[in-house]
Amino acid sequence: MDNNTINQQNSIASLEAILFAYGEPITINKIAKLLNVEIDETKISLENLQKELESENRGLRLIFSDNKVQMATKPEFSHLLEEFIKEEFKESLTPATLETISLIAYFGPISRAKIDYFRGVNSSFTLRSLLMRGLIERLEDKKEHGGYLYQLTFDSLKYLGISKIEDLPEFEKYKNLSVINNN
Repeated sequence: MDNNTINQQNSIASLEAILFAYGEPITINKIAKLLNVEIDETKISLENLQKELESENRGLRLIFSDNKVQMATKPEFSHLLEEFIKEEFKESLTPATLETISLIAYFGPISRAKIDYFRGVNSSFTLRSLLMRGLIERLEDKKEHGGYLYQLTFDSLKYLGISKIEDLPEFEKYKNLSVINNN
């Protein structure tokens, strides 16, 4: 293998890791910046990753919209995911979902990156579960182009038996933590 082939394979692997970890639509410009490469090189890597995912017996695919891309499951696996999701909804909220919804309640609107930072793990699946249950909602982040913020829904407030977010125990104490507000 020549160096160009090795670099292209590393670029594809890095790209795949970013798309997997990000879990939401991400701009091609942001990917290029993260990889410290030109946008055209990122587009080539995306095309190559898309070809690999299409040609191999893989469960993932890329979805493109405008200048954004997201990794998603292939439609032929939807029946498996439906069963998996149905099972998730039959169960009570897990410790991971309770931890995540607590962060959103006290520090929301909050980005997924901050949630991941505080939890120390990727929260994509947990956020998706909370979104599908209608307990949180996703808003566009006006400061971060293409980014999102998460906050509790009215259904969450009803479920918790409170009429406003400020009624949460020790809300002001946690809301005003300088660590959260300065990041």
